[in-house]
Amino acid sequence: MKSLPALALVLVALGACSSAPVLRYPVPDVADDATIGVGVRSLEVREADLPLYAGLETIAIEGPNGELMTDPNRLWADDPTRAVTQGLADALSSITRAKVAAEPWPLSDLPDARLEVRFSKALASVDGQYRMAGQYYISSPSGNRREVAKPFEVAAPYNPEDVRTIATAQAQAIRELARIIARGGL
Repeated sequence: MKSLPALALVLVALGACSSAPVLRYPVPDVADDATIGVGVRSLEVREADLPLYAGLETIAIEGPNGELMTDPNRLWADDPTRAVTQGLADALSSITRAKVAAEPWPLSDLPDARLEVRFSKALASVDGQYRMAGQYYISSPSGNRREVAKPFEVAAPYNPEDVRTIATAQAQAIRELARIIARGGL
């Protein structure tokens, strides 16, 4: 019984010696008053297809020689795939008059269109720009509208000295991607 208090004291001491705290960074909402008219009443946003490094919990930052660096104490606050998917759905919902939801489609009627986004890049680049690139696809579940497949590339600035600004830049890039999709395919 005497060893139990000693063990507790050792565990407390080890806990006090831990390294820096783990910090989690949420992607904020970015306001946008602009409304873009679209030809669909409803849209399902399929799960985003992110590169491996962008789908991880750690925030990847491009190094000076193109290497990707992460810090295990600096993490996204949400699952990156879910956050990008929901961010696109929220942005498209706020800038269009369409009913927009991330998959699975929650309403009884089928959506007029489905959006799938495949990212080839989603990265805080060494030059202080958060860059997203890839291709988006808009399909028609009923087959009564044209289908779309278009490449995209967006960027938003961040401060390399402040990791928090990467989350804001990602939100701005997602908002810009939503504008491109609304203008170019919906």
